[in-house]
Amino acid sequence: MAFDWVSRKPSEGIATLYESNITLNKSASTHFERAYSVLLGLDKTQRKIAIKPISKQEFERGAIPKEKRHKITVRPSYARVCNKKFIQEAIELADINLHDNNALKFKTVWSAEDKALIIDLNDVRGELK
Repeated sequence: MAFDWVSRKPSEGIATLYESNITLNKSASTHFERAYSVLLGLDKTQRKIAIKPISKQEFERGAIPKEKRHKITVRPSYARVCNKKFIQEAIELADINLHDNNALKFKTVWSAEDKALIIDLNDVRGELK
């Protein structure tokens, strides 16, 4: 028999959008292990979200204005960014419903050019209820 042995760790980065936060799986969260905070961006033309890590040095230098910095919580198996207003804008853009504790999973890709994790709102990977 020809078995393909699979890893315990998912290799594909997945972001789950809830009404109040974005949760990244282990694969997606590895880019934020040293992040002190993050920038959140929205590409309204291509319907994509960008999450860009901010280092402690950038934070301490004040290189990023305070109102643009967002807290990220990084745990061993996930990371989470909370910003209900930003998520509301993103779900309106993507025309999706996250009310009543619904959640949607989206594929993520690391962009070396932007130095950010990109969430493609056009690429739904599943729904949680």
